[in-house]
Amino acid sequence: MSEQSYPKRITDVFVTRPILAVILSLVLVLIGSISAMKLPVLQYPQIESSQLVIDTIYVGASADEIQGFVTDPIEKAAATISGVDYVNSESSAGASKVTVQLVLNADSTKALAELNTRLSQIRYELPQQSQDPSITVTRADRPYASFYLWADTKEFSRAELSDYLVRQVNPLLNALPGVQRVGVEGGRSPAMRIWLNPSEMAMLNVSSSDIQQALLRNNVAATIGNTKNSVQSIDLVANTLLEDTPAFEQITIKEVDGRSIKLGDVATIDLSAEEATAEAGFRDRNSVYVSVFTQPGANEIAIGDALYKRLETLNQSLPKDLKLNIAYDATKYMRDSIKEVFTTLLETVLLVGIVILLMMGSFRTALVPLITIPISILGAVAAMTLMGFSLNLLTLLAIVLSVGLVVDDAIVVVENVARHMRSGMSGPKAALLSSRQLFTPIIGMTITLAAVYAPIGFLSGLTGVLFKEFVFTLAIAVLMSGLVALTLSPIMSAKVSPEGGKEGRFTQYINGRFARLEVLYKGFLTNAFNYRPQIVVIALFMTLMIVPLYLFSKSELAPTEDQSMIQMYIETPPESTLEHTSAQMMGVVKSAIQTPDSAGMWHISFPTFGFGGLVFEPVKEREQSTQELLGQVYGVLSQFPQVTAFPNLPAALPTSGQFDVEMVVTSSVPQTEMAAYAQQLVYAAFGSGKFMFADTDLKVDLPQISFAFDKAKIADLGMTISDVNEQLSFLLSDNYINRFNLDGKAYKVIAQVEDRFRNDQQAILELQLSTPAGKLIPLSSIATVQSKAAPRKLTKFGQRNSFRVFGGINGGSTKEEALASLEQAAAQILPTSYSIDYVGESRQLRQEGNTLVGVLGVALVFVFFVLAIQFNSFRDPLVVLLGSVPLALSGALLLSFMNFTTINIYSQIGLITLVGLVAKNGILIVEFARHLQLEGLNRSDAVIQAASTRLRPVLMTTAATVLGHFPLVLVTGAGAAARNSIGLILVAGMIIGTFFTLFVLPVIYSYIAAEHNKESEAELQTA
Repeated sequence: MSEQSYPKRITDVFVTRPILAVILSLVLVLIGSISAMKLPVLQYPQIESSQLVIDTIYVGASADEIQGFVTDPIEKAAATISGVDYVNSESSAGASKVTVQLVLNADSTKALAELNTRLSQIRYELPQQSQDPSITVTRADRPYASFYLWADTKEFSRAELSDYLVRQVNPLLNALPGVQRVGVEGGRSPAMRIWLNPSEMAMLNVSSSDIQQALLRNNVAATIGNTKNSVQSIDLVANTLLEDTPAFEQITIKEVDGRSIKLGDVATIDLSAEEATAEAGFRDRNSVYVSVFTQPGANEIAIGDALYKRLETLNQSLPKDLKLNIAYDATKYMRDSIKEVFTTLLETVLLVGIVILLMMGSFRTALVPLITIPISILGAVAAMTLMGFSLNLLTLLAIVLSVGLVVDDAIVVVENVARHMRSGMSGPKAALLSSRQLFTPIIGMTITLAAVYAPIGFLSGLTGVLFKEFVFTLAIAVLMSGLVALTLSPIMSAKVSPEGGKEGRFTQYINGRFARLEVLYKGFLTNAFNYRPQIVVIALFMTLMIVPLYLFSKSELAPTEDQSMIQMYIETPPESTLEHTSAQMMGVVKSAIQTPDSAGMWHISFPTFGFGGLVFEPVKEREQSTQELLGQVYGVLSQFPQVTAFPNLPAALPTSGQFDVEMVVTSSVPQTEMAAYAQQLVYAAFGSGKFMFADTDLKVDLPQISFAFDKAKIADLGMTISDVNEQLSFLLSDNYINRFNLDGKAYKVIAQVEDRFRNDQQAILELQLSTPAGKLIPLSSIATVQSKAAPRKLTKFGQRNSFRVFGGINGGSTKEEALASLEQAAAQILPTSYSIDYVGESRQLRQEGNTLVGVLGVALVFVFFVLAIQFNSFRDPLVVLLGSVPLALSGALLLSFMNFTTINIYSQIGLITLVGLVAKNGILIVEFARHLQLEGLNRSDAVIQAASTRLRPVLMTTAATVLGHFPLVLVTGAGAAARNSIGLILVAGMIIGTFFTLFVLPVIYSYIAAEHNKESEAELQTA
């Protein structure tokens, strides 16, 4: 066989002018090396998963009033902006919270501008007494800050510390690029507290209106203006803002019989702090946190690097008693994961090098495919830079996978060149013949594997956003390997391969073993042709098994990763105070940190709930995984009767939500009627055995004192309901009146009756109200009170009344199974007027759980089209697809069926990759068999000869792929679950798929392959 028997190819120039091939490869290496230093490092491809949170305060209003007068108008306005996925809301006494969830990668800046416009248009619909809506853009995939800094001090009071951090520290951290906002958690902002004594007020005939007017008149910001002449202008200022406690004590409320009644006569005044709304702590110590929130889509690792540098210099300038320490760093897991991927990459390169060396039998010939690895990867990195990609867990995983793939084409080339040289052909002639002989198969193999990923690149939603960079990186690396195989590999193979009879002893030994294996395989294959019907039946059975193997495999969105942390969310009774919840949280913390391998716990408490993270030592430094420790932690938390605890593992993918399963039930009926169904669903969740815990956010157990006003008496006294409301709000709420000046910064002035006068119903009824006639009357003369239970909060989803059922799954169950059991219960329990929806990971699971199944079908169609063009036949591509792909898929699915892995995003990507890999081996055999038919052999003889001739490159590429991906199967540490899943599918699928390709594909070829002969093709070329 000579080079004249194959047509000339465009790649001949790289064989005749080898310097051109070398320069081309060096250019790829140079550009790729420069690009690698510029690529940003992220955890995932840049994703903007944003929420617009609209908070509106309406002090004194009930939850029903908040929902009807505040939440509903805001919801309607928010639902009209572009890029909205869904809108949900919470209405509670005095506060409205509307959350607008945007679709992935929606422009949050544009959405914010639209929302501001809509809210300004409906501001007239909101009550005048309510504060203006406040909008915050938050990351939907992170319910808390990316960094919490623990302020360690013993001398600072809480108010002093908060004031110092806000003034001196937060501005420095807020200036870091990518930081959205910096807050103080558990702090106490300074405030002038005016504690009113109703008894003294009654004795001196002082009303709440008198005090309010006195504060408004005597504590004002001066607006005098300026004076000027023809030469200069001078600002006029005055000390009209009060600055200290004595100044407030001396405010004159009224004159009675020539005596001035001062504010200090009816109130205790102190410069302290606003009422505490949160407590923060680390381990068993309460403190103050500086929370650092990053912008949606920001590079958190870069922000973390800058933050650590800023802290290093900042701690040197802080007061001696104060030090800022990292309590929580969200990038720690990212950094560990990326480090583990780099380790896997090195292991993969080493294993691939070893297998190539052993199967080639020569270090020199092994250099050809090994050199392909850095050239292809760096070429892909250069393309990543041009496409705006980043180095992240998925693109790095693509690079790891590519190591086992990019060597395939070079292995085929060097094996072919070495085979020709063993037969006596010179190096240049062997290189030229191989270049022409393998041009079509290599083009077909690389384009086939790249075409497999094409449908994924055009997906939308989380799957498309996450895996677009993954598949394009992998596809480009494969294309680069094909380019190297057609340009550099032929002439390099000719240089390093020994001439026939001059091989080393080890090379001769390896060649001899492969020659014997080739003869043995050819004999087996020839005998197998005597049982062709039986082989077809076995292949058909294995193909049909794909359906049950897939359907009976466990499925989930993504495998749960060990992120060295257990998230914790606790609830206390609805009447709980901050002090009570904080004390309960501290008890939880002290018990939780006794868990083996615990490294501490950060936590933040609010009046009726709290959250935090129980942090553990790195994965490789402990014996138990967080999945195993989760049950122990839940057992410990269950021992606290006044606390409902929900421990949970962080989500494996960047999705919104807090729990494993989150289902939303909506209806038009009131929440009080929905509550019974909510509890029934919770009971059903526990009864399924799939949930470790389950609960609902609809609970009608909030103690509430309801005032029943005698409107006739109020009118007889010359008062209005508004008068009564304003006076009660002034006495009982902690709303501020105005602000005072403290060291150049404005803080709140808050007047309120002392706690002892508002701690029970009788004390409240004795509060004195002022009539227009100047008389004081007790509240009991115009109102009665009664206690009742109300919903803790009123929630809506999609502008319909709603409740949420959520839970954490038991070990051994998947999120898909738990969600399916909850859906089944909902179908049996809920009336037809109710409907269900989803949030968090459950929403992604329902929207995209089976997306890649359809992609797999489209990928098969793409592969068929590519092969049809390559072979100029519709029958030959069927040989490749029917003779290898279904059998490899059934072999891979056997592992998910046996619970070694699950059907998830990563394993489905592995299945799609497997299609391209096994098709490559089929292409080698079918293309060579077609050429042998042109030389006069019949279909059966041609495919037997082609399969035995291509046995060595098929086995070598399979071994390189299997061992190259084997580290993914054994890998441990951060991010290991995803890599295990895709590695298992590829390794098992390639081993089983290759075996069937070698025996089933030739049989299929003998039945359905197209007939090829020189006469027919010559007629087509001359037509």
